[in-house]
Amino acid sequence: MKKTFALTHSKLNTARLTDAIKYEIKKYLARERRKALPDGMNYWTFDCRFGASEQVAQKIFTSEINKHIDAAAAQELAEFYVEILARACQHKPRLHDEAAD
Repeated sequence: MKKTFALTHSKLNTARLTDAIKYEIKKYLARERRKALPDGMNYWTFDCRFGASEQVAQKIFTSEINKHIDAAAAQELAEFYVEILARACQHKPRLHDEAAD
């Protein structure tokens, strides 16, 4: 998902609009997590970027998306850019630490 969301709407107030945007992102993440994983992969991870525009977007964690949306609304930005790219990953095996035994 690479999308620029507008924070202004003629009929909706900003609070309802931010809730709708958060819900859309939540649905997208859930939809991507339901997809079948490629062979040898264990889980989906997401590379996320957020900013006032695509050119100034910075890397963020998935868990921080809602905080950044709230901050953009508080700053009264007209729009913001969100990029979420799914990537299949494999857990790295834990090394057995003999000193812990």
